[in-house]
Amino acid sequence: MELLLFDAFNGLIVGFFYALMALGLSLILGLNSVINFAHGGFMALGGYLAFTLVPIIGFWGALILAPFAAAALGILAERGLIRPLYGRDPLYSLLLTFGLALILEDITRTVWGAQGLPFAIPNFLNHPLNNVYFFVTGYRVFVVIVTAIATAGLFAVLRFTRLGICIRAGNADLETVASLGVNIYFLRGANFALGILLAGLAGILAAGQLGLTPTMGSSLIMPSFVAIIVGGAGSLIGSLLGGLIIGVAAGITTAYFPSASEVVIYLIMAFVLMVRPRGLLGQEGLFE
Repeated sequence: MELLLFDAFNGLIVGFFYALMALGLSLILGLNSVINFAHGGFMALGGYLAFTLVPIIGFWGALILAPFAAAALGILAERGLIRPLYGRDPLYSLLLTFGLALILEDITRTVWGAQGLPFAIPNFLNHPLNNVYFFVTGYRVFVVIVTAIATAGLFAVLRFTRLGICIRAGNADLETVASLGVNIYFLRGANFALGILLAGLAGILAAGQLGLTPTMGSSLIMPSFVAIIVGGAGSLIGSLLGGLIIGVAAGITTAYFPSASEVVIYLIMAFVLMVRPRGLLGQEGLFE
């Protein structure tokens, strides 16, 4: 029983990484209409930027600054590479971001090395909170809290700010938003940056749990896409829910069939698509 709880809790924590990634991917897919395969590269970049900043401004400063630094790089990528492809076949942007993912991975490997690096977190977060459930450490609880705050902050921005209202309106009808005088290029750039900011934050949190490797983003990107499909394209809450579901499912499977821990993610996706093609909370018509 304790082993099951251990693996399920590990899966839950990884599920929070999937959820943060999926939230950013869903934002970019919704307004920018871009399947952003480079999302994992920006995630890894966020972790490596934090690794570089920790000796200078400490863990807490890096936790705040590194996601914004990743978002700034995301703005440059959106303006220079992705923006010219708006209005064209989505295949172009898909191929572009796939190539950009390879470039970002190679950049991290060149700058920080091909070997994995440990990411130092404050000592007080390393200790278990309970002698019986030793796997419930301060850092894992911290991951849950930060993810909850980030998610609440995202929904607050989308609901209560002018930018967020425009993003939601653009998701519904971008042409009407443009006709009302909103600069849709700025709107798409800001939305892309917001999605990359979440990826950068996920990279930092994942680095404290899994360590830093140039391929960390590529190993998490596909499950994050699966989270969107399971939760439902067009639904941010669905993306969050999908990430947690597949994370816990993979963790529980690890306890009994470790070799099937990745397969179960895709089996869940297949089952959801057969039973409810639009996903658990998705908008009708997107997959049907």
